[in-house]
Amino acid sequence: MVRSPRVESLAVAALLVLAGCGGFVANGVDGGADLSTPTETATPPTATPDAGSPAAANGTLEVHFINVGQSVATLLVSPDNETMLIDSGDFTDDGEYVLQYLDRQGIDRIDHFVVSHNDADHIGGNAAVIRHYETEKNGVGAVYDPGIAASTQTYERYLDAVEAHNVTLYETREGDRIPFSGVETTVLGPPEPYLENAARNENSIVLRIEHGETSFLFTGDAEDDQEAYLVDTYGAALRATVLKAGHHGSASSTSGPLLDAVDPRTVVVSSAYDSQYGHPNNETLQRLAARSVPAHWTATHGDTVLTSNGTAVTVSTQRAAPTDPLSLRTGDPIAPGATESVTPRATYLPRSSPRTDTPGPTVTDGGTPAENTSGDLIIDRVRADAAGDDRDNLNDEYVVFRNAGAEPLEMGGWTVSDDADHSYTVPDGFTLGPDETVTLHTGSGTDTDTDLYWGSGRPIWNNGGDTVTVTDADNETILKRSY
Repeated sequence: MVRSPRVESLAVAALLVLAGCGGFVANGVDGGADLSTPTETATPPTATPDAGSPAAANGTLEVHFINVGQSVATLLVSPDNETMLIDSGDFTDDGEYVLQYLDRQGIDRIDHFVVSHNDADHIGGNAAVIRHYETEKNGVGAVYDPGIAASTQTYERYLDAVEAHNVTLYETREGDRIPFSGVETTVLGPPEPYLENAARNENSIVLRIEHGETSFLFTGDAEDDQEAYLVDTYGAALRATVLKAGHHGSASSTSGPLLDAVDPRTVVVSSAYDSQYGHPNNETLQRLAARSVPAHWTATHGDTVLTSNGTAVTVSTQRAAPTDPLSLRTGDPIAPGATESVTPRATYLPRSSPRTDTPGPTVTDGGTPAENTSGDLIIDRVRADAAGDDRDNLNDEYVVFRNAGAEPLEMGGWTVSDDADHSYTVPDGFTLGPDETVTLHTGSGTDTDTDLYWGSGRPIWNNGGDTVTVTDADNETILKRSY
């Protein structure tokens, strides 16, 4: 990572034309010049994610996907209360929605301002954010930019603000480290040399952020070339609990190979409800559905806040809306800037670490690791807060179990219980095959190989936190996990 002086930017034509998420194109030129000349080495680079075990997590990491319409802006608050802002919304809003949201959250400083790439729908509020925090708040610590210029007025205003307020600007590439206190942050892109003749989307800053056993992957607007590079270079080390859908859910991003490598618990899509580009694209939604990956869409869920305690990620949204990818569009739209509070909707547990072939330890109420005596059964997901009134939608409250082992699990006679000692017994003869999942719904229905029904007439799982305990037919604890 190198510190970059402000450079003379490209001339901008009087008439600017919007070209999809590719930002502005002036006189037929779509960017491509380097942002700067390297002048000073910053933090020492490292080429790959840490190969050791996940560090013990202290505190919580918050990831806020702000509803900014056909754009993206993401606020992160680390366990040490450092802040990171990734992108700032579209040029048409001039940072309005982002600044309003940051003020509502009481954010008085941006420690790390990450520019995924310099398209106008990602840097639209950069100048306004920098001016606001440098003149009315406690400043911007540093800006991190992939180093590929754009020939737009939005880009010019952004660089003018950097220069006017003397904000440190780092050209950031694969292997650099952003010192985001309290979590592990790794920069996986763009590589050196740039991909695809320095196309901006294909050279987005890619971040993987790890907090305890949980992790988040942000790929900007990476498309097929950069996604292929990531998969070829990192493979299973890309695995993350949460993936931000690339390029607003475009068909050219969030490919099958990337999804298979990341293996996310959930995906967040940031785009407008009536996107003129058709985001999220049906092809992308079908890829998610084929892998049973639930999706949260800022257009229908509104502001989406993910909170990691290091062992699980809880998703809170302004609205309850469908998460089945193929039903995503049936939700009602929520306008950017809406000030409704968020409510917890679901909790996701990470898959076993990509660094090992066996599941890691589970966690008890006090946060102390406890042995998973089966070695194979893990919890994929807990949905404690059903859509609407929990009592009227009991089958939308559920726990998803997965067999992470190589042999079938004979689960007949096993019991599942909560902190209040409500208990369910798995039917005799039920077997869960290797890498297969079974969803235990709270309500009633007909049992199948993939769905079981508790038969309760009331909600079981506490929305504010609970413990899932599984014991075998001999009353030995197989799995105990708190959320």
